[in-house]
Amino acid sequence: MNKQFTTAKLVPALFASLCILSACDSSTKKTANAGDSTKTDTGKKVKYLSEPLISSIYTADPSAHVFNGKIYIYPSHDIDAGIPENDNGDHFAMKDYHILSMDSIGGKVTDNGVALDIKDIPWAGRQLWAPDAAFKNGTYYLYFPVKDKKDVFHIGVATAASPVGPFKAEPEPIAGSYSIDPAVFTDTDGKTYMYFGGIWGGQLQRWISGKYEADGSKTDSKQEDAPAISCKVALLKPDMKTFDGAVKDGVILDSLGKPLLTKDHDRRFFEGSWMHKYNGKYYFTYSTGDTHLLCYAIGDSPFGPFTYKGIFMKPVEGWTTHHSIIEIKGKWYIFYHDTQLSGKTHLRNVKVTELQHNADGSIKLIDPFL
Repeated sequence: MNKQFTTAKLVPALFASLCILSACDSSTKKTANAGDSTKTDTGKKVKYLSEPLISSIYTADPSAHVFNGKIYIYPSHDIDAGIPENDNGDHFAMKDYHILSMDSIGGKVTDNGVALDIKDIPWAGRQLWAPDAAFKNGTYYLYFPVKDKKDVFHIGVATAASPVGPFKAEPEPIAGSYSIDPAVFTDTDGKTYMYFGGIWGGQLQRWISGKYEADGSKTDSKQEDAPAISCKVALLKPDMKTFDGAVKDGVILDSLGKPLLTKDHDRRFFEGSWMHKYNGKYYFTYSTGDTHLLCYAIGDSPFGPFTYKGIFMKPVEGWTTHHSIIEIKGKWYIFYHDTQLSGKTHLRNVKVTELQHNADGSIKLIDPFL
């Protein structure tokens, strides 16, 4: 959840012509409501593959899980704080989390109210960004990135007896955590891993030296021909509140076994990681950020390395793209967001559609528009 649109990178002609990226938000008037297409000033209509799950509040970054046969969605809660857009993502000024639930895909969606408020996180400063959740030993865990009182992102954890909260935050962030977008994956052997990090406004590039550099790069490593900054991977201890050992790099390799480079904006990791396991392989999925793609890479270990395989979702409406993937009743689904309801890049709505693995293990390409 970073940055407004820049013309430094090309986007598909379809999206440019429809003026649906956030650079065009101010000049494109929307008439969209849930269940409708969007009509632009040019008279062209956009048909969406899926409709927003709820329209009572703005939601984004949906981390979905199946607990006790029911689907729970842990999204960001977008608000309009009146902050101008900038490259740091200050306009994403969220303050609490609402947890959504549904008995089945296509069923009624319930907003279970505020599960955690920023005012109840002792160490928090501002910007309660994309969360995730997990369950172990009778306790539900909510993982969240938020800037501390010095404006540095760290990842915190809160616990509850119910999947919808209310959650009580630990007094300090997870030791050794930094940056944004925690995604928690429990393997078939019971071990749990956290994937985290995001460049640009997510500050991951400011931790290259091993400590936070307040005056560091605002974008990436700035070394175009060097390996790109990797997502971070950490094994969680059984208490689910601390890292077990050192944080590692989830390196993405090309088909020749070489790390993707900083300049490879169509393939390198930016933010929004997720992990799912299919046929014994580990599928690391992520956003490319400024090129607005969802890509996937496959590995033989939850730590990686992961070999890049391709794009599995084309750009959505809006600047950011963020997702999660679950299996329920023998089918796979992707939860994602766009800006259908508002037309504004910081006021998003979550959606769901089916995700299909092909016979060869590849993921079928999803177009968010019909």
